[in-house]
Amino acid sequence: MEIHWQVYMIRCSDDSLYTGITTDVKRRFTQHASGKGAKYFRGRCPQRIVYLEDGHNRSSASCRELEIKKMAAVDKRRLLGSTTNQLAAG
Repeated sequence: MEIHWQVYMIRCSDDSLYTGITTDVKRRFTQHASGKGAKYFRGRCPQRIVYLEDGHNRSSASCRELEIKKMAAVDKRRLLGSTTNQLAAG
């Protein structure tokens, strides 16, 4: 049985975007919010999940995460409204 991985972005209290991967985005957001997630959230609070991309395996999710992390901030924000964002209205 193949585990399905998700790539996500969280908008933070300082308006920055954090990118990560998980098999359970709700659980991971709760971990970040409780201080048990990434060190990135020390000094900033996760506000909400603003981007979600599903259908990855572990390898493709890691590659996509790295690709997004290398993007300029303006390109990340453009991605939020794209068709790849499963949270975007449309």
